[in-house]
Amino acid sequence: MIKDYLVENWALILITVAFIILLKTTIFLNKKTIARMYVLVVSTFLLSVTVFIEFYFYGKNELRALRVVLMAVRYSATPFIMALILFALVRKSRWFVFVPAGICAVINFISIFTGIVFGISETNALQRGPLGYLPYVAVGIYSFFLVFTLIRQCNKQAIEIIPIFFLAFSFVSGLILPFILGNNYSKIFCITILIALFVYYVFSILQLTSKDALTGLLNRQAYYAAVEDNPKSITGIVSIDMNGLKTVNDRDGHAAGDKSLETLANCFMRSRKAGQTVYRVGGDEFVVVCRRSTEEEIKQLIDRIETSVAETEYSCSLGYCYSLGGTLTIDEMLKESDKMMYENKERYYLNSDKKD
Repeated sequence: MIKDYLVENWALILITVAFIILLKTTIFLNKKTIARMYVLVVSTFLLSVTVFIEFYFYGKNELRALRVVLMAVRYSATPFIMALILFALVRKSRWFVFVPAGICAVINFISIFTGIVFGISETNALQRGPLGYLPYVAVGIYSFFLVFTLIRQCNKQAIEIIPIFFLAFSFVSGLILPFILGNNYSKIFCITILIALFVYYVFSILQLTSKDALTGLLNRQAYYAAVEDNPKSITGIVSIDMNGLKTVNDRDGHAAGDKSLETLANCFMRSRKAGQTVYRVGGDEFVVVCRRSTEEEIKQLIDRIETSVAETEYSCSLGYCYSLGGTLTIDEMLKESDKMMYENKERYYLNSDKKD
């Protein structure tokens, strides 16, 4: 039995071992994220064992009851693993992402006695109940929400978009292939998920060279690379500087200061549109590079940022420079943008007792 499992799942075992080694040697991600990834990898591996045992007992009538239980575990584990992926990959995910998976698990185990989701006929054939497609619907909802959230949170760069699309393709295949390959798709589900996650994780590590660890925004190095790439398409620069960061650090501690920067970064990310990319270029300094944006679109961006920031307990000063057709260099645009931003910052401090 063990030999048969090794033969059927050797590729999965190799990916699992490689993933664990990668997690063990990764020093760039926080411990909470790495711990969640460990749980995800181990859970997927254990699911592969469950699937193998279930199919190993196929056709053995005396073990039919055990096989039904294993099917309930398999149908329950699939949405649970999708919830784990969401929990591990999406920033600031909360425990309630597991609630839909938990409800599905309860229904699946009730199905052992009622057949409401699945059952096994006297000839050992799978029988779908009235809720037979519930596991697929749950996986589909989790997949859509995960991909949507990852795209929304990313900086719209190719190195981020490509692995997200790879994940999306893997999840879509997981929804379609069962109807093409039949129940046998369960045998390749785990390896499909692990490969997709491994590729995404490797890309995530590569992204760390261009991303700010605290805010998730692109960093100064990424900014320098971006402004050298097709600079004539850059029609606007927006300079942003947080007001009162020193006061927050001195009064509440650096953890509170970090929280303020994260909060503002989220405001900037929510406010941007296509062609507008946000960078953290210093401690409390941010830049938005606008490609092919009109001056009106840049002003609307600033309005959205100011509205979003006003909903928080923090504030920031902004300035911008618009240049159509490459009449100004990037350095000249940044200089003009910074000049306006510092003028606004000076006015802010004239009416405030906070320090820079």
